[in-house]
Amino acid sequence: MTIRPWKTTARSTLLRHGIFLTVENHVVELPDGRIIDDWAWIITPEFVNVVAVTADEKILCFSQFKYAVNGLTLAPVGGYINTGEDALSAARRELLEETGYEAESWVHLGSFSNMANRGGGLGHAYLAQGAHRVRTPNSDDLEDQELLFLEIEEVKKSLIQGEFRVFSWAATVALALIHLGRSNCHSGS
Repeated sequence: MTIRPWKTTARSTLLRHGIFLTVENHVVELPDGRIIDDWAWIITPEFVNVVAVTADEKILCFSQFKYAVNGLTLAPVGGYINTGEDALSAARRELLEETGYEAESWVHLGSFSNMANRGGGLGHAYLAQGAHRVRTPNSDDLEDQELLFLEIEEVKKSLIQGEFRVFSWAATVALALIHLGRSNCHSGS
């Protein structure tokens, strides 16, 4: 069986709300020839999430409130990619701005669509190892944040208990933990 993609035959902008949100209407043709003339498509900026690990194997996380999350959540470092900036540069910038840390080693854990059928921003996940403080944080985040230094086992427990309450954050943390687990297996053999 050959799996065929959908084709976008037309698009129009329904809403443009600054740089953070555009909603389009797409006309799409399905592989069997049927036409859907009202497919909503959402455009948001690309973003990065970074799990930073210090030399003594502490993971930097934030405890914070987010407007769309009902209650307190744990969060990795992250933010939007600026125009003209590549994902790794954005990840390095966000780590430095939000925490005052830089890292020696960077692993790209993957780039993922935020919404499978409706668009959303492309997310880039990173693991930063050998993180060390080089300055005072200079974050422009609007919410109050507390920077935590958690043991790997604490982060695993928090992930399983649903304390990372945004899907992209939970996925990035899970990917980082898998990578760290593989690295520890290889270094011990």
